[in-house]
Amino acid sequence: MKGVFAGARRVFDALGRKVTPYEPNKEVAPGITSVASYGHTPGHMSFVIASGNSKVFVQSDVTNNPLFVRNPGWHLFFDQIPDMAEATRRKVYDMLVAEKMMVQGFHYPFPALAHIEKTATGYREIPVPWNPTI
Repeated sequence: MKGVFAGARRVFDALGRKVTPYEPNKEVAPGITSVASYGHTPGHMSFVIASGNSKVFVQSDVTNNPLFVRNPGWHLFFDQIPDMAEATRRKVYDMLVAEKMMVQGFHYPFPALAHIEKTATGYREIPVPWNPTI
């Protein structure tokens, strides 16, 4: 993890440490709302991007890989607070199922968009076919 934090410090130093903090669960720019998704890392944030009636949940690292959607109780060493990471996954995916909201996963295969369905043991993603006009 030292390398991860060293990389983050390099980015902040390159920006002259001129960073504007924002509150979780608030609109940070028109149509972009931050969502507290703690557990993977302290202060971890995801975002809902909305345009008209359409929304997509940009989950950042709520799951590192689609396997964790199917098995929300699994933990990787990157989950800094494992119990909280699991609770966040379940809360986020329950919300996505209820709202029928599309999800974007940073580490998902191209085009990295899916809908989520609840299963007996967790959830499953239904990949959204790529459309160059989106």
